[in-house]
Amino acid sequence: MQVNSVGVVGGGAWGTALAQTMVLAGHDVVLWAYEAETVREINEFHINRTFLAGVDLHRGLRATGKLAEVAAADVVFLVPPAQHLRKITSELASLWDAGKPVIVCAKGIEISTGKLMGAVVAETLPNATLAVLSGPSFAADVARGLPAALTLACANEEKGRQLAEALGYHQFRIYWSQDVTGVEFGGAFKNVLAIAAGIVEGKALGASAHAALVARGFHEMRRLGEAMGAEADTLMGLSGLGDLILTCGSPQSRNMSLGRALGQGRALDEILGSRSAVTEGIFTAEAVHKIATNRNIAMPIAEAVYAIVSGSLDVDTAIADLLSRPMRAEKH
Repeated sequence: MQVNSVGVVGGGAWGTALAQTMVLAGHDVVLWAYEAETVREINEFHINRTFLAGVDLHRGLRATGKLAEVAAADVVFLVPPAQHLRKITSELASLWDAGKPVIVCAKGIEISTGKLMGAVVAETLPNATLAVLSGPSFAADVARGLPAALTLACANEEKGRQLAEALGYHQFRIYWSQDVTGVEFGGAFKNVLAIAAGIVEGKALGASAHAALVARGFHEMRRLGEAMGAEADTLMGLSGLGDLILTCGSPQSRNMSLGRALGQGRALDEILGSRSAVTEGIFTAEAVHKIATNRNIAMPIAEAVYAIVSGSLDVDTAIADLLSRPMRAEKH
């Protein structure tokens, strides 16, 4: 597969980082951003102060406010906030060439439908070659050219391999898979668990509690993920366990930092009011709550996070409820 040009939809931290790394990999890259000021800053000053402060961007990276310019690229990465993906891809539909690869990088679940991002794109861009990309990767690390490894999933294994080989380079390793659901679900669900991990840190509950939460949270990831069609091996790989370890282990994560602030007693509205970027775990918690309820699957940690962010329980009560659950045999 010959890839000369790459388009990226979404001028947030991750979209900007992916655009930067594609330039470093030798591609001609155009980045679409919703905010006119972000477009201007990238083109004139080679920075993105709002979403990726402190990172110098390559002079070869060009930004635009026109979706048609991005749609003209050989491959397009989709990196908008998850709840906005359907609107953007619907606008792209009339601009799309049949068979052109689209790579979904937004991590989330659509609240209104309970669908993963790939399913949304399959509906709105039915003539595209669909792939998803996920894995343990902080935007600032990737944008600075530090090593990272991710998984690209495509139902057509050969096309997935071709995309991985065309887009990866030595600092940005891409493994390929056919398990689209598994790669997507792990990347979405770990954000819910990162909020929980942040609460543990904010409440100063200790490293032992943190480790227990991550382990039991991973059990919930596997339980619901496999029920939705994910493969166990995928969830134990880069896009599942790998991303979970990263996101639950560093305040660089927007979701973990939000949880930490909640654990320290700050109100959710106050935290969100001070942020320019979307914290996807809040929306994913609601979507997971609906899916798990409909499927009658027990998800105590995820449910506790949803109860906290929806305002039905305070942090201390949610923690007390988790700690008072009956003891039982450990099953995986």
